This record gives sequence, C-alpha cells and structure tokens, in this order.
Amino acid sequence: MAEQRSVALAIIFTLITCGIYGIYWFIVLTNDVGRLSGDYNFTGGKHLLLTIVTCGIWSFVWAYQVAQQMSEAQRQRGLPYSDNGLVYLLLNFFGLSIVVYALVQSDVNKIGYYRA
Repeated sequence: MAEQRSVALAIIFTLITCGIYGIYWFIVLTNDVGRLSGDYNFTGGKHLLLTIVTCGIWSFVWAYQVAQQMSEAQRQRGLPYSDNGLVYLLLNFFGLSIVVYALVQSDVNKIGYYRA
C-alpha cells in the first residue's frame, strides 16, 4: 500500500539534489498518507501546486492536515495515535519542513507493517 523508504537516504538524496528529490518525496509521501487514511483527495500534486501558488503559505496547512491524516490512519489500524499538528506547524515555521517529512515518513513506515 505505502512504500517503505529510508528516512536517512531520503534526506541525503534531498540534500545532494539541492531539494529536487525533496519535491518528489513530498508528492509521494502525501499520496501515501492519503491512501493510508482512506482520503484519496489528499494528494501530493494538489498540495504542491497550492504551496507554489500561495508562495509557501499552503505548506502550513499541509503540515497540519498531514498530521490529521496520519492520526486517522493510525486510529483505523488500532495503533496508538496522537495529533502532531502543532509540532509539524512549528517545525515548518522554523524552516525545518524536511524534519516534518522525515517524521511523517517514519510513521508511514511503521503503519506499513500493520496492513488494514
């Protein structure tokens, strides 16, 4: 359902490619979260486009929404879940969106072991 990705390699590839891999990672990660939560309207292409059009402001909305989607995916599988929306917003505010990607990817990798 969701692809298992190495968080460390994704960060390294993002740094080596000067962010180009980060764009790809954002899209596929958002798609994975949408599939895991059952919300097929939560797509990476849409969120990337909205982030570009709003000059980055939408990234804060995405950070909050991705936390909600992850909580829902965890809840559906009977896993312990928490709302990380505020943490993701703060990280994003301080320019640490790659850390948000890493945290979300880590959660996606964990859920991958618990198929619904």
